[in-house]
Amino acid sequence: MTMMTVEQIEHFLDEVFPQRMGKIESVGDDMHANMRLAINNTHLRPGSRVSGPTMMGLADVCLYVAILAQIGPVAMAVTTDLNCHFLRAAPGDRDMIAKAKVIKLGRRLAVGEVQLFCADDDRPVAHITATYALPESELAITR
Repeated sequence: MTMMTVEQIEHFLDEVFPQRMGKIESVGDDMHANMRLAINNTHLRPGSRVSGPTMMGLADVCLYVAILAQIGPVAMAVTTDLNCHFLRAAPGDRDMIAKAKVIKLGRRLAVGEVQLFCADDDRPVAHITATYALPESELAITR
């Protein structure tokens, strides 16, 4: 069972991480989160392709959202490792879709993966794996 809803996570992030990118579409009991980013010129690199930093940033936020849905409002859960494989160019004329899945949720670390897609295309443009350090808290200790 998730500890936070989409609305609760959005409100929490508005308070602690207002500069994040993307809009949460869903979170689930199966430790997933889906997000969408409306691409604009600030996200593009030469050639009208979505930039790598944009894709990695969206993936990072999406996995953070998937983790928050499971552990509750923990501001200081932080990325300790992020590995990105760019699979194909992402055209800048469509929204970017992120689908995150937490693979392991432990007391001190959470590990997950994210696939990025262009809207209306089921071929991934990037595959990201990441690890988050979870702060010592009552939530982490009782898990």
